[in-house]
Amino acid sequence: MRTVRLFSAALGSLLLGALLWTGGALGQAQRFAPLGPLPPVPVPPDNPMSAAKIELGQLLFWDTRLSGDASTSCASCHDPKQGWGDGGKLSRGYPGTEHWRNSQTVLNAAYYSKLFWAGEVTSLESQADAAAAGNVAGNGDPIMMEERLRQIPEYVRRFKEVFGVDRPTISMAWMAIATFERTLVSKAEDVPFDRYAKRDQSALSPEAKRGIALFQGKAGCVQCHNGPLLSDESYHNLGVPRNPEFESNPLRQITLRYQHVTRGVPEKIYRSADRDLGLYYITKQEIDKGKFRTPSLRELKYTAPYMHNGTFETLEEVIDFYNRGAGDDPNKSSLVKPLGLSDRERKELLAFLLSLSSDHPLIVEPPDLPGYVALK
Repeated sequence: MRTVRLFSAALGSLLLGALLWTGGALGQAQRFAPLGPLPPVPVPPDNPMSAAKIELGQLLFWDTRLSGDASTSCASCHDPKQGWGDGGKLSRGYPGTEHWRNSQTVLNAAYYSKLFWAGEVTSLESQADAAAAGNVAGNGDPIMMEERLRQIPEYVRRFKEVFGVDRPTISMAWMAIATFERTLVSKAEDVPFDRYAKRDQSALSPEAKRGIALFQGKAGCVQCHNGPLLSDESYHNLGVPRNPEFESNPLRQITLRYQHVTRGVPEKIYRSADRDLGLYYITKQEIDKGKFRTPSLRELKYTAPYMHNGTFETLEEVIDFYNRGAGDDPNKSSLVKPLGLSDRERKELLAFLLSLSSDHPLIVEPPDLPGYVALK
């Protein structure tokens, strides 16, 4: 069922592209999915949306009791006021650890078929589980977290209403959180580029319109950033510079080496661990070292810093990096080459990238959480 919905959405995007962009400013090579507004959010048939489930998921998203020491919630690393990331170059990690990757925004995460920087999971439900239970993220024991939920009468009532059960289960908690996250999406009416795509010529400046042509032409961004999500969801090595945090922070080094060991990296590589190996953790193929999933370009205005290790603070730095031909790495993608963009062209490209963000950031205020009650 989900496949049918995704195919229909993709077909709709293709038809939209054929209608709007033929011979126009958005014309592009046919081998790339056309740019355009996002389709309806794909919803798995085994976890349908409902208002009550969204409300429950919002509570759980902010509840620190879904972690090991009850100090860390989803919102700790995905703060609405930080673009639904944590605002840092590298994520904070569970107390006593320091994470090795940038905390990605959850805005529009509902559209990804693979989540995390290396695509380790394939659904928002499994992402919530992996984050809350992961040893360097939430570090929560599933049985302990489940028992906490069962001693909160308001949650017992809400789980009964939403799932029809007398006792909350942790898997249902992940389903509720994923349902809430499927509401955190860009609205076409709020995004200048999307308004332009719907034939509002005044939505973009002349500078941004020229940026679209660069994006799809001379700059070649569309090779990896295409379709409504502006991501091919594939994996590429760009030779991104190392984050110097690894050179000076022992906790970062410990956490990275822990990642190497738990993901089955050979001892020789583990002993000299000095960088995130990306897709290699999954495939163990040399060619996949340093490859990361292409992130969406939507909401860039609110989601700095950028790259898997947060090494760039501004979009200007990102554009300059690509203009130089990206970095140096034996596995660097053949798609990235020096661009030769002038100062004016870099500004035009930036204007287009900024047009992919909503006029105002999506802010959701933290809810009041229900309390424990001792069982009789």
